[in-house]
Amino acid sequence: NGKDHIKKGLPILEDCLGGFCVILAENDGVNPEIDLSMLGRHSVGTGSAPQNVIGSLVADPLDRAGMKITDIDKFSPEMQNPDITKPAGAGDVPLANYKMIAALAVKRGELDRKEIGEFPVKHGLTGWAPTQGHIPSGVPYVGFAREDILEGKIKNAMIIGKGSLFLGRMTNLFDGVSFVIHGNTKAQEEAAAGVSEDEVKGLIAKAMKEFAATLIAE
Repeated sequence: NGKDHIKKGLPILEDCLGGFCVILAENDGVNPEIDLSMLGRHSVGTGSAPQNVIGSLVADPLDRAGMKITDIDKFSPEMQNPDITKPAGAGDVPLANYKMIAALAVKRGELDRKEIGEFPVKHGLTGWAPTQGHIPSGVPYVGFAREDILEGKIKNAMIIGKGSLFLGRMTNLFDGVSFVIHGNTKAQEEAAAGVSEDEVKGLIAKAMKEFAATLIAE
C-alpha cells in the first residue's frame, strides 16, 4: 500500500501497529452477551465465491435463529480504512461487503432492491482500521458495539471474521467465523424461569442451614 501511496503523491498512511484485547467474563446481568447459537462458519467446502462466503457467515446462522438479515442493526466485516485501500487500488472494502450483504438480503426477499443504497448507512460502518493481517476483520467494532448496546443505540451487531481461503485449503480447517453480540438477557431468562439468581442462592443457603440443624439435633 505504501508504494502505491508514494506513486500517487500521498503520504504513507499505513504506519501503525494494530492490536486489540477482548475480555470475556461471567454474565454480570449488565454487559452484552455473545450468542454462540448464531455462530457462522466459512468452511473450505463453502468455496471462494464472495456470495457463498457471505451466505455461510451471515445468512446461515441467522436462519438457524429464525432471523432476517435486516434484524441485525450493525454488521462489522472487514473494516479496512478506505483512505488507505482506495489509493492502493483495493477500493472501499467495507462498502463492498455491505453491498454483498444487501444483495443477499434482496435475493432472500428481506430487502427491497431500492434500499440497497441505504443499507450501508443503516446497517454498516465506515472503515477505520489498519489493513494488515486479520486485525480489520470484525473485531475493531467489538468495544464500540458494547458501548452502543449499553447506550441503547443498537440492539445487536454481527462480527464477521473473514480469513484467507488459501490458508483454509492448506490446513483443511475453516477460515472464517461470525457471531452475534446482543443486549443482556439474564433478567428475561430469570423472569421466564420464575426464580432469580439471588432467590436461588437464598434457597440453597436455607436448605444448607436446615440440613445443618438436623445434624446438630441428631
